[in-house]
Amino acid sequence: MVMEKLQQEISDFVDKRNWRQFHSPKNLAMALTVESAELLEIFQWLTASESYLLDPETLDRVEQEIGDVMIYLTTLASSLGLDPLTAAKKKLKMNALKYPPDQP
Repeated sequence: MVMEKLQQEISDFVDKRNWRQFHSPKNLAMALTVESAELLEIFQWLTASESYLLDPETLDRVEQEIGDVMIYLTTLASSLGLDPLTAAKKKLKMNALKYPPDQP
């Protein structure tokens, strides 16, 4: 129910701005990649240890980029009639078979 509510809120936001014309799956996938790169940029020169110790301003930037990624991912899934939560659960089941816990 939470995912459906988010999908509806995003859809309403897009419709009120007449942006759907720009939201082909191709464009959404490209935008998702750009936002993912912006998230990566924050961590680019940090060590693994430093990446856990973000100051409040940096953590806020991370949160904003995660929001952008989530919005584009959700919009892409919706544009193709997919549910991101269902997709993740399916993939997790596939990964559980591919990578059993008893194998390194």
